[in-house]
Amino acid sequence: MRRALPLACGAMLCFSRMTVGGGDDTAPAGAPADQPSLNAEQQRAVGIVVAHPLAAQAPERVEALGLVLDTAALISDVGEASAAAAAQQSAAAELARLHELYAGGAGASLKMLEAAQAEQVKTQAQSQLAAARFAQHWGPLAALPAAARQKVIEAAVNGRSLLLRADIPGRHVLGVHPSKAVLDVDGIEVPGRVVGTLRETTELQSAALLIEVPNAPDGLGNGARVPVALLWAQRSGLLLPREALLYDENGAFVYKQLTKKPDAEKAVRYAAVKVKLLLPYGDGWLVDGVDDDDNIVVHGAGVLWSLQALGAHAADDDDD
Repeated sequence: MRRALPLACGAMLCFSRMTVGGGDDTAPAGAPADQPSLNAEQQRAVGIVVAHPLAAQAPERVEALGLVLDTAALISDVGEASAAAAAQQSAAAELARLHELYAGGAGASLKMLEAAQAEQVKTQAQSQLAAARFAQHWGPLAALPAAARQKVIEAAVNGRSLLLRADIPGRHVLGVHPSKAVLDVDGIEVPGRVVGTLRETTELQSAALLIEVPNAPDGLGNGARVPVALLWAQRSGLLLPREALLYDENGAFVYKQLTKKPDAEKAVRYAAVKVKLLLPYGDGWLVDGVDDDDNIVVHGAGVLWSLQALGAHAADDDDD
């Protein structure tokens, strides 16, 4: 579901004549059914404010707190997932074998077949649970191709690299991943490779990245905490306040005013436009997907979301 500030029931009753698409005489002819439409009085009543996005460049460096992860936990999760997958394959093969024997009328009873079916279902559930646990603990590794994943795991197990969790305090959304990471180990800069975003949170309650550190300095072991600098390539985009941004199952979006020169006597249409989150910047976000001459709703986007038809999806920005 889309996340937005809920409207008070009284406000909804007062503005029950606000239209979505062409459901009212005040809506423009041919307006899509998922585009809210408000006249000037209604816009003032609910506090709709529009503004142009501002061109900006994001900072290149963000400080994070690194924690060297326990290799034993990785070995345990990998072993559990591998064993569960092997057990599932064995149970599936045994079930197929008994099916053939039972169908041929030799060497397998119905009871044996039913027992094999139950075992196959059990091992399948255990395999799915182990895979889900591995994905929760080591999501970026689970997302890698099998060969690349095995290479990272073997390097960590054999001590040729370390895996480190880098938490960014006060952040829950990352946007674009940093291009590289640099650890500060006793004043020495040690490079790391960003593998991906970790799904599991800790007591810090912040977004975190999994970092691979090849050939780490001796003495840097499990549980060590070190400062980490996350480095982005210089990013340019358009700056919008946080209040302008909403989120649904398709990602982040904003509301764009479709009418370039609104007429006080006519309703104005608004369309949901997908945007790509780049980086947080000050009190807003640097985004891509809108133009600097677009009129974006920077206050009152939650009202438009509430008016929009449930189940409607954000549209791509293809308006002139």
